[in-house]
Amino acid sequence: MANAMISVLKHSLMITGFVAITMLVIEYLNVLSRGEWQDRLSRRRWGQYLLAAFLGAIPGCLGAFAVVTMYAHRRLSLGAVVTAMIATSGDESFVMFAMCPKTALLVTVLLFAIGFGSGALVDLVLGARTTGMLSCYADFSIHEEDQCRCFAPEHLLTQWKNCSAARGILAFIMLVFIVAVSIGEIGPAKWNWIRVTLVVVSAVALFIVVTVPDHFLENHLWNHVIREHTPHVFLWTFGALMILHLLVDQWQAAELIQRGKWLVLVFSGLIGLIPESGPHLIFVTMFDQGIIPFSILLTSSIVQDGHGMLPLLAHSRRAFILIKLINLLIGLGVGTLLMALGR
Repeated sequence: MANAMISVLKHSLMITGFVAITMLVIEYLNVLSRGEWQDRLSRRRWGQYLLAAFLGAIPGCLGAFAVVTMYAHRRLSLGAVVTAMIATSGDESFVMFAMCPKTALLVTVLLFAIGFGSGALVDLVLGARTTGMLSCYADFSIHEEDQCRCFAPEHLLTQWKNCSAARGILAFIMLVFIVAVSIGEIGPAKWNWIRVTLVVVSAVALFIVVTVPDHFLENHLWNHVIREHTPHVFLWTFGALMILHLLVDQWQAAELIQRGKWLVLVFSGLIGLIPESGPHLIFVTMFDQGIIPFSILLTSSIVQDGHGMLPLLAHSRRAFILIKLINLLIGLGVGTLLMALGR
């Protein structure tokens, strides 16, 4: 049991490290890429679905939050929100890319396509009046990013002379993680494309930590990524891996789960209704171990949306419930079709 716990712990650290590092890079790119392209796309109906699907497909919660904000300002339709929430998998998409990257890429492409078509269909059936009835009237700001200069070489020396605790801790953790991956203590035992990817992405994240100004480091990286998301991801990942170890190795329940796959399909959709990043990881883990088919993983991915819907729950409960029910029906419909086809 002790050896199993150590193995699970190392696997959890590798996944959490990759998730945190990728989040740092995406947070950095998110601030750099602010522009008018979102406004231009949102002015066209098909552009809304394309924009929502793209923002939803970005791993993490930022894209989904942006869609909710634009919907609240009546710049996106209800169907566009359905598109984004189908396309997004929240923080779980980071974990999927860490555990099964080829499957994660396939799921992302399928969610993009399913979300795009579903959003257009929802608007066609429900019409613009529904969007108007369920939209929020008051302006509000969700996860708005401040204007920030991400790279100022003339300030590098000053930043390190007055190095903050957050910068020092993050840089040290990055270096330790790179060394641990390079020597095979965490991650693959031999050099392969996964180890190379981990090292390269970690090096990019280390560059970001070393060069960004204090404002960006404190507000975007330390407070948001490290303090808010990383412990949460580690605990859910460690818990999911331990549960799977108990189910498969200790209780020999894998065959029972495979025999009751239709029930698990429905259960995955219902679990997806929870507006929370984490519960979906048990299905990612079971798929990675070959216990459940792809149809269940895709159903869970369609219905769940990480934290993306939480801001909408606070401002329009009717819209929240309607979108969740729509996505549940779509998820169960797609999953049932795939499972019937033996997928």
